[in-house]
Order: sequence, then C-alpha cells, then structure tokens
Amino acid sequence: MQRLLSVILLLTFHSVMAQHYIRGEVKDEEGNILPNAAILQQSTGYVFSSGSSGAFGLPASKACDTLTFSLSGYQKLKLAVNTSDFITVVLKKAETGKISPYKLLSLTQNLKRDVQQQWFTGDETYASLVENHFINTSAYPSTGVSLNMDKASYSNIRRFLKNNAFVPSDAVRIEEMLNYFNFNYEEPAQGKMFRVKPLLTKCPWNDENQLLFINISSKKIKLDSLPPTNLVFLIDVSGSMDLPNRLPLLKSGFKCLVNNLRPIDSVSIVVYGGFTGVMLPPTGGAEKEKILNIIDSLTPGGSTPGEAGVKLAYRLAKSHYIRKGNNRVVLATDGDFNVGLQSEEDLEKMITEQRNAGIYLTCLGVGMGNYKDSKIQILAQKGNGNFAYIDTYAEAEKVLLKEFLQTIYTVADETYFKVQFNPSVVKEYRLIGFDNKAGAIKDTLATIEGGEIGSGYSALVVFEIMPVQKTIMDHLRPVRFTLQYQLPSNHREFEQTEEPEVSFTSWNNVDNSYQFASSVALFGMLLQNSRHAKNASWNDVLDIATQSANATSVSEQEFLTLVQIAKSIYGKKRRKNYW
Repeated sequence: MQRLLSVILLLTFHSVMAQHYIRGEVKDEEGNILPNAAILQQSTGYVFSSGSSGAFGLPASKACDTLTFSLSGYQKLKLAVNTSDFITVVLKKAETGKISPYKLLSLTQNLKRDVQQQWFTGDETYASLVENHFINTSAYPSTGVSLNMDKASYSNIRRFLKNNAFVPSDAVRIEEMLNYFNFNYEEPAQGKMFRVKPLLTKCPWNDENQLLFINISSKKIKLDSLPPTNLVFLIDVSGSMDLPNRLPLLKSGFKCLVNNLRPIDSVSIVVYGGFTGVMLPPTGGAEKEKILNIIDSLTPGGSTPGEAGVKLAYRLAKSHYIRKGNNRVVLATDGDFNVGLQSEEDLEKMITEQRNAGIYLTCLGVGMGNYKDSKIQILAQKGNGNFAYIDTYAEAEKVLLKEFLQTIYTVADETYFKVQFNPSVVKEYRLIGFDNKAGAIKDTLATIEGGEIGSGYSALVVFEIMPVQKTIMDHLRPVRFTLQYQLPSNHREFEQTEEPEVSFTSWNNVDNSYQFASSVALFGMLLQNSRHAKNASWNDVLDIATQSANATSVSEQEFLTLVQIAKSIYGKKRRKNYW
C-alpha cells in the first residue's frame, strides 16, 4: 500500500501523462540495499528517491532515458536506461578525508588548547560548554568571535522555567540570550555594511572590573529591493511531532511566514515522517490559499528519517535555484532523527556538503523531552543558517512575521569579529558568552568560521575587563575592531576596521538598554552557575532589570517574570550541581 502511495505521489508531480515506467533498485557493492538515494531524471530535471526499501519506480515519456544516482558517502553514477528492463544500480563508496566534527564559536589568537582545557569542570559530554575565563592581555591581546543571529537559547530557557524546571547548563548560551532582544539597532552609515559602537561602564557584579559593550548593527534591506526568494519548507511530521507544542506551533509559524511572500517568491513543501516526499512543488507567493491549505493538511505519524528529508529538500531547492536570489531551506523539527544519519558528526558532514550550493538554512526547533538542541544547532551552524526555538504561538509570530527580514534575508556571510586589546590599558579580559564546546577545545583540528547575518540585525558582544588603572581614562583607545564578512552574491572578502576613542560612562548615565543587557548576561551566568558571578544573586538581576526594563516592551517585561520564576526554583542560595 505504501509503495502504491509513493507511485501516485510521483505521478502527481508531472504535468504530462507518462507513457513508460522505469523500475529498479539501488544497492552497494556488497548487495545491501541503499535507501533514499537521489535519482535525477535527465529528460525532465525532476529528482526522485529510491525510498526506504531501496527500490524506485518513476514515470517516463519515452522508452529510453538517462538517470543520475547519488547518495552521501558514495560515488555519483550516471546510467542510460530502458523502460523494458528492471535495473539494479550498484553504487561504490566514495573516499573521504578526515574532517573535524567540531567548530569553535570564539578563538583567542595563540592561546593553546591545553590552557583552555584547564577550564574544564570535568570530562563532560561532547555537547558540554566550557565557560570562557579571563585572558592576560599582554600574552594574548587578540580574540575573535563568529557572529550569528541564533536566538534559540533564550526561548528554550523560558520553556524550562515556565515548566518550573531547572535549566541544563549547556542550554544556556548568553550570546543568544542577548540576540533575542535585538538591542540598540542603529542604521549603519551610508556605504557601510555594519555600524560598530563601543560603550564602557562599570561591571555591576564586580566593582573592580568594567564591562565593554560592543554594539554591532547590520544594514537593513529595503522591501522593494529584496531579491526573489526560493523557499523550501522542510517539516518534520513524524510521530514525535504529535503534540500541541510541536507540529501545530510550526504550522502556525509557517502561515505567518507565507503572509509575507510576494508574487515573485516561491515556496515548496517537503515532509518527512511516515513517508518522505514533496507535498507542494514550487508555487508562487501569490497562491497563498493553495500553500496554506497544504500546511493545514499536514498530520504527524511514523519514524523520523531526517537525513532523507534534508537531502530531498536541498535537491528541490537546487533544481529551482534562483541566480542572485534568496535560496533557503527552512527546517522545522524537534531534532529527534532516528532513521539515517543520527550523530552530530554525520549531520555536520552532510550539511557541509549541501551548503556549497549557495542555499541557506533556517532551523526552527520545537518540543520537550526528546528535543535535540545540539543536532539542530549543528545543522544551523554548518548550513549557513540561523536557529530559533519556538515554544509559543507568540514566538512563532515573532520569528517568522515580525522578524521576517532578519530570519529569511541575509546581508553578510562568514561574518567574523576580531577585537585587539591594548595591553597598556587592559590588563585582562573575559568574553561573556560564545562559550566553546568541550569537544572543540580538545580537537586540534577544530576551526572557527564566520556566521550569517540578516537584515536589520543588532548584536551585543560583551567583555568583562580588568583595567590596568582603576578607571580607564577618557580619550584612550583600549581596543581595535576588525569585522570581516562576505556578500551573499559573491565570495569576495570585505573588512571594516576601526580604532575608536572610548570614554568611561558612569553606570547612572548608561542608557537603560545597556543596563538591561547586563541583567540578561548576569541571569545567564547564574543559570550556568558561573564561577565569575559567585558574589551575585537573583535579587541583583531583578534590581538591575526592574530599574532598566522598558515598560512598553513585552519581551523585557516577560524577562522580569522569568527571573522571579528562576529565583523561586533555585531558591535564595546558588545551586551547586543539578546537571
């Protein structure tokens, strides 16, 4: 019955009635079946799949045709076939070089990994984060971070707290918590891609130190100048998505996104679950009712063949690629891949191969219990993409409607921000957030890559610094900034360098948004049980946030509630080791 359904679905995708039929199977050299191999039909340009049984059947308009078979880890094979024959296709394994499964989020120049390994609190699991420590400026003056738009950590933390549960330390990524609020956006100067503005003030949790905020704002694309968009919605409809806070949330979010589409944009829908297939071939943005009806019809069931779904979505995106357009796969899942590739290393290798085609990736995570944050994060980081966690209908609307341009349209790729401190002014510094995974620090092959930045994005990079003198005097130049990036339309590297004068601003004269940002950073440190906030308390977070929160901001007012919840869960004393 399932095979008959697959045949019917394949026939639906052809506008011309087929007169012939090509049948066969795909195996490896040892005779084992190879499920989900991609099959490109040369006469039509359509891409099919061998299915879970390794068998395939596809319509043809003539007796002879040419098919190209491909599967990750195997050599591509091109064959001329006759519809009168049953074809057995044998794929040979491809030789692959060694690559590191880890990527760094931050990197201090010349700082040896064995020094960072001393920061470990134990030999924890691969996904464990290692908090950044203070660095001696004289020995290591230069450090850098990979900028990205990920915001998943904040809404995931919110989900834990609203369920009166402790937050796993590794779920706390402070840079993503700060990203969530898009603080202090200011349009860059004419001809500039980014605006970089530093601010120096006291550290509210350590009177001996100071905080250096670096606000980075990206160029905002005007709506009338946006390139045409080729979107592929890749939606997990497996049995694990059959809960109110999973597939229904995602369907709501995708409907919001569809409302932003223009007639020149197109949408396709690929699903994976009980079967993997194309529910909607490329359809113009003007046909909103047709697109919304398909979204409404999605129902959950079956296993989670995430690998097959990702590959099919990318093949569809490639087959309808818009040159100089915005080509993007939007993956929505709880990340629980249980068929095909499952490990983070395998997923990273697969998605790295796909990104080279110039197709971006947006990842939307949902769910609890079996939610696989690390797997979705790997896909987003390696797929030239961004990552958000959807825990409520309001969050779905925020990410896919209100922040549509940030989420979907890219203004800069491979964005890397380098900070060089002046040792005569700064004695030691500590990067807050951008904590690396334990495995990445251990692996000498791990490298750092720049991230993808969307339209109208504002980031805060925060350092806690120990000045040489008690207070950094006015009109000094304690830092030099270098921002490297590429444009989406080409791979030429651009560089923006500044060495601004930085004056110390007293805490009472600091804009409320920076004060509030410091409360968010401190909140994350307490959730991590950071050794660098050992004298701080939940009341300290509340005091700063209450005085600085914008009364008209729903997100900032909600933050006050989350701090109160955390205080009641963790109690007056700092927790020791719950995770």
